[in-house]
Amino acid sequence: MSVATPAADAAIARAASLRDTLAVSFRDEAVRSIYAEATRIADRAAHQAGDRRYDFDQRIDRIVTSPVFGLPLMAALLAVVFWITIVGSNTPGVWLASGLFWIEDQGAALFTALGLPWWATGFVWHGVYKGLAWVISVMLPPMAIFFPLFTMLEDLGYLPRVAFNLDFLFRRAGAHGKQALTMAMGFGCNAAGVIATRVIDSPRERLIAILTNNFVPCNGRYPTLIMLATIFVAAQFPPALASAAAAGAVMAVVALGVVFTLAVSWALSRTVLRGEASAFTLELPPYRRPGVLRILYTSLIDRTLFVLWRACLTAAPAGAVIWILGNISAGGATLDQHIAGFLQPFGHLLGLDGVILLAYIIAIPANEIVVPTMLMVYMGTGQMTDVTSFEDLRRLLVDGHGWTMLTAVNLMLFALLHNPCGTTILTIYKETLSAKWAAVSALLPLALGFLVTFFVAAIWRLFL
Repeated sequence: MSVATPAADAAIARAASLRDTLAVSFRDEAVRSIYAEATRIADRAAHQAGDRRYDFDQRIDRIVTSPVFGLPLMAALLAVVFWITIVGSNTPGVWLASGLFWIEDQGAALFTALGLPWWATGFVWHGVYKGLAWVISVMLPPMAIFFPLFTMLEDLGYLPRVAFNLDFLFRRAGAHGKQALTMAMGFGCNAAGVIATRVIDSPRERLIAILTNNFVPCNGRYPTLIMLATIFVAAQFPPALASAAAAGAVMAVVALGVVFTLAVSWALSRTVLRGEASAFTLELPPYRRPGVLRILYTSLIDRTLFVLWRACLTAAPAGAVIWILGNISAGGATLDQHIAGFLQPFGHLLGLDGVILLAYIIAIPANEIVVPTMLMVYMGTGQMTDVTSFEDLRRLLVDGHGWTMLTAVNLMLFALLHNPCGTTILTIYKETLSAKWAAVSALLPLALGFLVTFFVAAIWRLFL
């Protein structure tokens, strides 16, 4: 039995008094409104044969989400995006680097003219500023191309189809189908890929996506991969096939990164992050014309500049450390040479060398400075440097410092599997609010990189 309250009695009385003021057709209008809303919902959710827009979307989806053509088409489209990004960013990258390094020369000349000591000029311009200049010139052009292309596919409505195609793989790995989207974003920048995991509702599956996003190479690792593919892989083919062979080698590394993503996701979902994959209900949106202004804002402001700013914050101190290690001597050698010599035995076990390991330690803030750091130590220049051609680079590495195909293979593997950059680690901490998971995200791929390169080196030396 319910007991009426004064408030309920007042509401009932008020409703009775208002009922008399309603028009005679009020009930008919209410019913008509309900049926109109139901019709609108039905028209949006259901389509009839002969609806041209619906038929057009369906015809495309029969190919895009086909079990036969879906994955190959996705891989081909990704390869085209990579090709446009790599080729399109070459010239702007050179122009940007030339402009930034011209500023470095002018700034150093100004410090000298003002009578400042050499170490102040070197530390500020050849250390801190040059580290920033390298990161900006390497990161900005590819991100400014990749992110708009990626956002255009997102705005077009294609990315949900990617998640649909890869859902069965991630579900078998105990992860979420939307991890395919965050993984794809990681190709541009792993920090952006980590931020993109917000689309995954399950905390467990979101954490899996965060911890494994590092296994897809970001644009900061492309310079190392392209250098190795050009010097070692392309050199094994006729000139007409060299560029295709180099591109194929980079794509093979990308494919291997996807394999590691799935394998580590599977291992995590059955151990420390045990659980069943959550249901993935995905509504494939209709294809739509991309909005240019929306693409530019999302890709350049929300993604490119946001990630670049975090990279600059971590690259500035790295440039300072590089300069200090290359310009302070003890016992007839610079500090970086002493450290590289100390790391040499461990580097040899991994099929690498001490200089490579030192470069990756210094480059924790930003992967973009790995190659210039290696060249600085090899050439003894005291600051990050570059060479004018791949042929000069080949002579320096192969003839001058004994690099072999094993060095190239294991460096490509280590470039794929090593710890995330400082920007990504910082982003993981901000997204998880956990120092423990930020540490796991750094140590897990590093341990896997050591393990894989050690076994590859051991097997290579045993049989080859």
